[in-house]
Amino acid sequence: MKKIIIKSLSKINFGLNIVGKRDDGFHNIETIFYPLSLCDIITFEKSDKLELTSTSGTLNNEALENNLIIKAVRLLENTTGKKINARIHLEKNIPLGAGLGGGSSNAASTLASIKEMFNLHINKEKLHELASQLGSDVPFFLKPIPSYAESRGEKLTPVEFEINKHILLINPGIHIPTKWAYSKIKPKPSLFKLSGLNKIQIDDFSTLIGKVRNDFEEVVFTEYPVIKKLKEELYNAGAEFVLMSGSGSSVFALFNNIDSLNKADSYYKEKFFTYTEISE
Repeated sequence: MKKIIIKSLSKINFGLNIVGKRDDGFHNIETIFYPLSLCDIITFEKSDKLELTSTSGTLNNEALENNLIIKAVRLLENTTGKKINARIHLEKNIPLGAGLGGGSSNAASTLASIKEMFNLHINKEKLHELASQLGSDVPFFLKPIPSYAESRGEKLTPVEFEINKHILLINPGIHIPTKWAYSKIKPKPSLFKLSGLNKIQIDDFSTLIGKVRNDFEEVVFTEYPVIKKLKEELYNAGAEFVLMSGSGSSVFALFNNIDSLNKADSYYKEKFFTYTEISE
């Protein structure tokens, strides 16, 4: 196979509990990873050298070896002992540093695509192991379906969970380093078990306000009050449920009324990045 074009999906965290600090320096979490159709497009072509280009000027200026796409290629080379030469182009649509998993998704897409293109003999379990070396949420993007995640986020259990509402995603353009957010967090036992949402039809998501939480909101809202204000404004605009995704800065709002969603989208898209998914 000489060319592969793949959609590299994004995700939101429907709830995020930081429940403990680990001996390895990471944190134990509980969350539901929920995939969105918002995606980057990555093109892989065989070449005589390894090169990465992108529509994002930020990525083009980034040191090549620090990019998760290149790190994924290098990991495959070190694992298989095979030199991988490919021309990789990233059409970047997912905001950077936004709590949407864009970089992790790119890494997972690279692992799967390079494995296929170069016919690398790596089984599913080994690929999952390699993905977890690249990042805690990279394994999710190997098979992005609604999943309950625990441990660092790499221990995944598929769940029957559907957001049957219209989704408005807003990114206010604030880059929040995940490392900084974790350094400020104080782990605590979860008061609401997100795994309990499996196989439950939720008609009114407002019943989950105060139960389904994102523990990062407390520290992020203190440092960046504009995000707290955004969440409050979305409730005032008629949203049924609003939560920050990951360590921020993206916020997603669930609407039952499409006119209210469209009105909020029109207002915010003039100053922020917005994305909508309409429920059928």
